Amino acid sequence: MLSDKDRVFTNLYGLHDWHLPGARARGDWDGTRELILKGRDWIVNEVKNSGLRGRGGAGFPTGVKWSFMPKQTDRPTYLVVNADESEPGTCKDRDIIRHDPQKLVEGCLLASAGMGVHHCYIYIRGEFVNEAKRLQVAIDEAYAEGLIGKNACGSGYDFELCLHRGAGAYICGEETALLESLEGKKGQPRLKPPFPAAVGLYGCPTTVNNVETIAVVPAILRRGASWFAGIGRPKNEGTKIFCLSGHVEKPCNVEEAMGIPLRDLIERHAGGVRGGWDNLLGVIPGGSSVPVIPKSVCDNVLMDFDALRDVKSGLGTAAVIVMDKSTDIVKAIARLAKFYKHESCGQCTPCREGTGWTWRVMERMVKGNASVEEIDVLLEVSYEIEGHTICALGDAAAWPIQGLIRHFRPELERRIKEYREAASRRAA
Repeated sequence: MLSDKDRVFTNLYGLHDWHLPGARARGDWDGTRELILKGRDWIVNEVKNSGLRGRGGAGFPTGVKWSFMPKQTDRPTYLVVNADESEPGTCKDRDIIRHDPQKLVEGCLLASAGMGVHHCYIYIRGEFVNEAKRLQVAIDEAYAEGLIGKNACGSGYDFELCLHRGAGAYICGEETALLESLEGKKGQPRLKPPFPAAVGLYGCPTTVNNVETIAVVPAILRRGASWFAGIGRPKNEGTKIFCLSGHVEKPCNVEEAMGIPLRDLIERHAGGVRGGWDNLLGVIPGGSSVPVIPKSVCDNVLMDFDALRDVKSGLGTAAVIVMDKSTDIVKAIARLAKFYKHESCGQCTPCREGTGWTWRVMERMVKGNASVEEIDVLLEVSYEIEGHTICALGDAAAWPIQGLIRHFRPELERRIKEYREAASRRAA
């Protein structure tokens, strides 16, 4: 269990002042000038050595990603912070912005200094109206105190930060669709390569990072890479905010060590499963786009990138959606299929056509109005969608269905059998 002294987000629950004076009292903006003056290479190497991996879902090593930013270029370079938090079950970035916005603002400055970037955009989800207002206040306070802007923190480094509000499209959480939207275009993913590191915002070198990823950077640089790397397992280092929701006694966001057992996480911080652990049916461990895992897997699995990959699921955004035995698991996955159908941008045929087809089949599966053979057809179609689209929304639409069939196929077969028996009785 993570000790209080190792927590990065000391105001996650909004118990203290979120304004600049309160943030400074909690240690934010302490020695920032000296950190910037240590130089670009030092910042990137510290983040590399910390083992920090992207907290937005993909888990790519952050320091490595920063190292892709060219040191010599005749074009402007950009940092874009992805605050378009739209994954169902995920609400960690919202609380960082709401209660600890200065951590994000300071993180933007230090990350930009590490990459030699002088312009940063924060792209925030359109529905986060109050959070956007609060973040803008935090940015204005930092400008007023000279912490950002010309000669940021008195370091001689010029840094401009701009908040941009999205218009409520899930697809804009994908980094290249976000860049298209930021440029004023329709939010649709770009083909890669070229990657944003070479051709990103306005065709210039760009790094896109998640809110939580950027917000932990000041603590890493201040406390040292070895501190962060000493938490969790190798290649799964550091702290992580977990969003616990669904059939638990006390839904919450909590910062914990990577690699905490799933059962400990739920019982220590969310009061346990409603009706007790034995009443657990399954858990979606990383937001709606990762495959569900049944209780038999939940009993011993660890909450980090590699452990969840090994059980054919994923950490994703660490949004833990708990479902007890009262859950209609087939209907729940059908609801997710409808969500991904609705949010598909329609650019790629496998996603545009496949998400609609899988949703319609899932609606029949809910009733049992299908054949057993269609289960295999449904699985085959999900594999035809997965990996055959420009962005990962196709994968996100396919994985919940694959998880359902992998672990709950008997439930699908039971419904089909009962539906056919009922139809036979009506015909008789």
